Amino acid sequence: MSVAGTPARPTTTFARRHAWLAVLVVGTALFIAEERTLVATQNPNLVPSAILLGASIVPMAFLAFVYGRRLPYSVPGPAVAAAAFLGGVIGTVVAATLEFDVLRDLGGLPMAGVGLIEETSKLLVPVILLVVLRRHRSAADGLLIGVACGAGFAALETMGYAFTTLIKSQGSITETVDILLLRGFLSPAGHMAWTGITAAALYGAAQSRDGRGFGRLVGAFLGAVVLHTLWDSSGSLIATAAVAVVSLAALAYTAHRAGRAAVRPTVAFGGAA
Repeated sequence: MSVAGTPARPTTTFARRHAWLAVLVVGTALFIAEERTLVATQNPNLVPSAILLGASIVPMAFLAFVYGRRLPYSVPGPAVAAAAFLGGVIGTVVAATLEFDVLRDLGGLPMAGVGLIEETSKLLVPVILLVVLRRHRSAADGLLIGVACGAGFAALETMGYAFTTLIKSQGSITETVDILLLRGFLSPAGHMAWTGITAAALYGAAQSRDGRGFGRLVGAFLGAVVLHTLWDSSGSLIATAAVAVVSLAALAYTAHRAGRAAVRPTVAFGGAA
């Protein structure tokens, strides 16, 4: 009889661990080239691609960073890409519709209502994938899918803010770039962190199917709504930075808990005749 007690740690390649650097460097170089060309030529045809690049670089780089960590992911890459795309499109459409309906019916919407609507909307795609990908129900898979959905949502929302700024400023490229840089830089600590935390709890609850898992899900969701509300209510960059630090710390703790499943000792018994 033999006993194997060595923890099985997830592995990742050097290229996968550092892919986020390539995404960040190449994306930044492309954005600078696009922005400089736009300033020099004043060609409005370059505006959409400049806004797209500026809004997407940091969210995609952070998603690549999370994907490269040594966590027990089993969800396929195409599902992660689908989560980023559909999570952004469906999440923003549903959130905008619900917020518009509430404003029309009630004449106002408190910040807590915005947080509740948007955090709920961003969970639609993780729930759909949870049903479709029945074999991938670990907290780590949920965290990755949640971060991907948050990346898509953050990128599309930033594009909307940048376009609005461009219109209101009567075509000011400087103001548009400023909003792209600010929202892009903060995006990992906002939508990506909050949805990653909640989706990890959602998938963990689906895997465990017990009361404790459901309780963690409720706590994670309420925590994300509170952080979202505090973010939207903050009146200064310092207050926003404080919420960002708490959000990233909560995401790191969630990733740590998800990774513990990969280092539990496994015991195998075998007999020799």
